Amino acid sequence: MTHHLHRGDLPEGLLFGDSVAVDSEAMGLNPHRDRLCLVQLSRGDGDAHLVQLAAGCYDAPNLKRLLADPGVVKLFHFARFDIAILYHYLAVMPQPLYCTKIASRLVRTFSDRHGLRDLCKDLLGVDLKKEQQSSDWGAPALTEEQQRYAASDVLHLHALRARLDVMLARERRTELARSCFEFLPARALLDLEGWAEQDIFAH
Repeated sequence: MTHHLHRGDLPEGLLFGDSVAVDSEAMGLNPHRDRLCLVQLSRGDGDAHLVQLAAGCYDAPNLKRLLADPGVVKLFHFARFDIAILYHYLAVMPQPLYCTKIASRLVRTFSDRHGLRDLCKDLLGVDLKKEQQSSDWGAPALTEEQQRYAASDVLHLHALRARLDVMLARERRTELARSCFEFLPARALLDLEGWAEQDIFAH
């Protein structure tokens, strides 16, 4: 596993193929209050690129171009949060999407454990370390431990997608999953506009 830290933006000309795993780290879980600090990306080849964003510096044209590229599927775990905070700070809605958490909830109905660590352990036999989950991601210099933790969140999403796609097909829920992924941008916008807790589809 290797990772590369970039300050402010991705390098020019960096290619990710037809799919890229994406994650983000912020100062907290409220996009209106807690700023975006880091965006992690991986091709699924054991290599991760970390883009560190300073407060108020969200230009990042190369990163934005990749997130908006309709020819590149963006893989997330719990995309609902990540795409909301990416949209809030970068003004780009990542599409098209795939969310391993939603896929897991659709096919692993025998379990109530759908976290990234659970999926990696159950489906891939990989034990993720989560010691840095609650960490100061706004620090000017990220520790090596923070960088390794951030990289680990994107290194396995391609492999998880492959396993979950087989299960979705087996349970005949591939199209249902695709519909859920297509709805995610609207769900994220509802969160940002104040409907995070209220189910507007309820009676």
